[in-house]
Order: sequence, then structure tokens, then C-alpha cells
Amino acid sequence: MKPRSAALTTWEFREIALSRETSRESARQLLTSAAETDHWELASSRIFPDGRRSVRLRRKVIRAARTA
Repeated sequence: MKPRSAALTTWEFREIALSRETSRESARQLLTSAAETDHWELASSRIFPDGRRSVRLRRKVIRAARTA
């Protein structure tokens, strides 16, 4: 049985396209910065045969529940 809150989880996604000229170190810095400052996590990454990279980030959307 799944917890009830798991069914209500909503995700926000962000797509980042990196050119083949982007160094691995620059890509790492960009993704680390997004993770530390804006709470993004890596959902998927893809490297194309021509060297382009596509990265998909996600983060939970937290909705405040009214208590009173």
C-alpha cells in the first residue's frame, strides 16, 4: 500500500539543451548550481551522436495545505 501523500506528488520539469562545445566541467557546474540553489534533481540525461546533450531536471511542487 502506497502512502497517501505519494499519490499527490506533483513535479515541475525543466529542459536544458547543451551544445557540443559545452565542456563537461561547465555542464557539471551548471547542474550543481541548479541543484543547490533551486532544489532541482536530475530526471534524465541524453547524449546525442553529434555531441549535443539534453538534460531534464525535476523538483517537487509543494502545495501548502490550509490548516484553519
